[in-house]
Amino acid sequence: MAAYSETDNYIAMPGHSTNLVGIPTGLLASAAFNEFPIPLHISGTREAHRNLFEHLDSVKDATDAAQLFQDYMAVVFGLASEPGPGEKRRYRASYLRLLKDWGFDANSAAGAVLKGWVESRFGLFPSFHKAPLYRFNSHAWMTYVEEKMSSRFHNNSIHMQLDVLYEFCQWALARFHATGKKHLRLFRGSNDLREHQLLQQLGNRQALIRLNNLVSFTSQPEIADEFGDTIIEAEVPLPKILFYNDLLLRHPLRGEAEFLVIGGDYRVQMSYWREPV
Repeated sequence: MAAYSETDNYIAMPGHSTNLVGIPTGLLASAAFNEFPIPLHISGTREAHRNLFEHLDSVKDATDAAQLFQDYMAVVFGLASEPGPGEKRRYRASYLRLLKDWGFDANSAAGAVLKGWVESRFGLFPSFHKAPLYRFNSHAWMTYVEEKMSSRFHNNSIHMQLDVLYEFCQWALARFHATGKKHLRLFRGSNDLREHQLLQQLGNRQALIRLNNLVSFTSQPEIADEFGDTIIEAEVPLPKILFYNDLLLRHPLRGEAEFLVIGGDYRVQMSYWREPV
């Protein structure tokens, strides 16, 4: 994995000048933000879904909170509705379907929609989708744009569904699963380091890298080892977590202690996994 160079024609900017979380995208993308994070909220989401969060505040148990959230999503976005007599079943885009397809292939069309949501809400450009995204006029970038705008997924307010998922994730981390914490130590295994740009070598095993705008991590290094020989270890700030394994009762990513993490520039430890003796 070579260090970034202007001659490589990478998209030099981390993202758009505007976003929906109220801080400059350059700051949000920086390693400084990751080390000293502040809470983030997607503009208008909690206000638009006030009833959900008012009811959540009265819940005493993480299981009950997850059930309340999934019931709310099913009702508000019609995810469990059945067609009436003589009506055709209409495909409704669902956050659960996106998570399922991401689990199969992060470079699928569903993966592009999730990366597009991060781009829209947090302002961060993806750096990889099927191939490194070097230039805006490249074939790889055009493929990403076509897939992120796929009409198959862009119905049923899919971006709003993801907004509510993110806000619920942040609420649940603070309330139940990471109370009083600002970071979680997470791991990522990789055999293809083209997805991550090496910005600076900081030491023998330390580096500053630019992660794709949405990436999978796990809380278990043994699981990370199953996905690649190179293990990336990072202190991930809570505001950059979209989803984690214990958030929901029913979801398709169980079994891998998976976290979906919003990217940017991270100071990380990089090593090869070794079985303990």
